[in-house]
Amino acid sequence: MATTRQAHTVWEGNLIEGKGIVTFDSSGIGEYDVSWPARSEQPNGRTSPEELIAAAHSSCFSMALSNGLAKAGTPPTKLNTKAEVTFQPGTGITGVHITVEGEVPGLDEDGFVKAAEDAKANCPVSQALTGTTITLSASLA
Repeated sequence: MATTRQAHTVWEGNLIEGKGIVTFDSSGIGEYDVSWPARSEQPNGRTSPEELIAAAHSSCFSMALSNGLAKAGTPPTKLNTKAEVTFQPGTGITGVHITVEGEVPGLDEDGFVKAAEDAKANCPVSQALTGTTITLSASLA
């Protein structure tokens, strides 16, 4: 069954001096301020499209890796995943780096890295970011 999730942004002003509010409509988890300086300089309490992509990617990757490990008979106890999205003004998103550390009883480092590589290639957010360089660092705790 397909699902659709919604968010919307209300933007006021020009790119450099303007500001917006991103609202998570489907979940109702809140509204978050967004601005150009948060994207290209310092966040100063606001978010950016790149931070939102990082949140989506780290959670999607964790779900995909957890599922793959469980299907292989080695469910994780814990996965700690960070996604770093690099934005270059004038160019756009230039890359994503995923770092994951896992607690997976009964699995060696090589098996964990292989499962992480599979999750990186197959999580829906990775697939949506096709054309962007995605790198990975994976290790067991």
